[in-house]
Amino acid sequence: MARAHQTGTPALLALTGAGVAHQVAAYEHDPGTELGYGLEAAVALGVQPEQVFKTLVADVDGRLTVAVVPVAGHLDLKALAAAVGGKKAAMAQRPDAERATGYVAGGISPLGQRTRLTTVVDETVWLFDTVYVSAGRRGLDVGLAPDDLVRLTEAVVAAIARD
Repeated sequence: MARAHQTGTPALLALTGAGVAHQVAAYEHDPGTELGYGLEAAVALGVQPEQVFKTLVADVDGRLTVAVVPVAGHLDLKALAAAVGGKKAAMAQRPDAERATGYVAGGISPLGQRTRLTTVVDETVWLFDTVYVSAGRRGLDVGLAPDDLVRLTEAVVAAIARD
């Protein structure tokens, strides 16, 4: 008997494979938006920007590290470095982030990445029963419980966001 072919992004396949309850939220991505990917998602999904988290890739002391922060705020690079025992952090070059994660910028998911990178999720993740992150493509987010996000990414939870 032939096996059913699974479809979806690596992030969605990771969630399904782990048996994690989640909601897929697709919306029409506008390439000309001035909101930025994350705020565009919050508006399209009709949820608070603090509930939608963006996935950023930084270089911490020569190691690529994933930071997951609310789209309403900014990443505190010093706090990210401290959270992983590093000294200095800078945003990774786009090609490096895309190559390591297997996703394109604006659609990088913290889930199902090509290379498992150290991940830090901002502590505000605990403020919500459901948070939204990219599902691995622009215009596609996934809602899941914060505990599941932290567990599946093996994340450190720390205060890494600022206004």
